[in-house]
Amino acid sequence: MVEIYETALGTDAETLTWWQMSLRAVVVFFAALVILRIGNKRIFGKNSAFDIVLGIIYGSVLSRAVTGNSPFLPTLVAVLVLVLLHKGLAAVAFHSDFGFGDFAKGKHVKLVEEGKLQRQTLRKHSITEDDLREAMRESGSKGDLGDIRFAYLERSGQISVIMKDG
Repeated sequence: MVEIYETALGTDAETLTWWQMSLRAVVVFFAALVILRIGNKRIFGKNSAFDIVLGIIYGSVLSRAVTGNSPFLPTLVAVLVLVLLHKGLAAVAFHSDFGFGDFAKGKHVKLVEEGKLQRQTLRKHSITEDDLREAMRESGSKGDLGDIRFAYLERSGQISVIMKDG
């Protein structure tokens, strides 16, 4: 059995053939799908730092399994551990009352309150008035910046706009 495994997937980066690397890529693709299903749907659905960090590490570690720069099965297990860690920390963030959720996922920031730009906050986060106008257009809102009731820089980096009534 070990001999079949070594013949099919190779043992190290120096001796991998094109077809062994291709087979590794196919196996990693399906293993990654299974591992992501073990995690949860939000892993790549949100753009919080918490999720982006996992995405970067996930891709980096999996690439090592394809190219043979790390042992194949231990690399897949390490990815599974990362996804389970993400899932566990997301649960802790959901249930925590001590601010872990804000630390891990970030917190929204108020950019406009009752039509008044929070200029210091805008400057701190490098948000321009043009960025606010773009967010208004994306939300289908008409009017000018003074018509905004509230605008927030969300945890994902998106700007959400709530217009004044009328």
